[in-house]
Amino acid sequence: MEHRVTTEIRHYSHTDLGDIRQTLLDVHEDAYADRRHEEFVQRFPWFVDHWGGNTAFSCVIAWDGDVPVGFSYGAPATPGREWWHGHLETPPSKASTFSVSELMVRPKWRKTGLGPRLHDALLSGRPEAWAVLTVDTKRPRLQAMYEGWGYRKIGENQPFADSPVYAVMMKTVA
Repeated sequence: MEHRVTTEIRHYSHTDLGDIRQTLLDVHEDAYADRRHEEFVQRFPWFVDHWGGNTAFSCVIAWDGDVPVGFSYGAPATPGREWWHGHLETPPSKASTFSVSELMVRPKWRKTGLGPRLHDALLSGRPEAWAVLTVDTKRPRLQAMYEGWGYRKIGENQPFADSPVYAVMMKTVA
């Protein structure tokens, strides 16, 4: 039986990190339960603190009643350090970019349409011209999902020695 999604999506910012940090860690723990042994996955708290420490950090969390069931977060890219650098022959004329760092849905709520709702809520009203994200190249179904949302692969990157190789994907922000 498919779980019916009756979620509420709430917006958070850098100033909320102290209140939402454990919620993000809890959702991650459930979403990555099958990969918790991987060292890179175990470093997720560092990434939360890194991204959440950015004063322009933006986050959306989906709640099913009082249960957090998914989230997405990111921040505007630092000019000159956008993830698309080195992957495009000609840089876009409008370079402002929002970096979508994470999109995570707890297993019980997957395949309910929550992922695109979180993504769209995170980008809604953003002033940047572009959105960029990365997806593990060993997860072609996820890459195809993002292509269905309007992203296109522009290159590959391995930002850390112990991280996966990621497809760098970008799209215009509507």
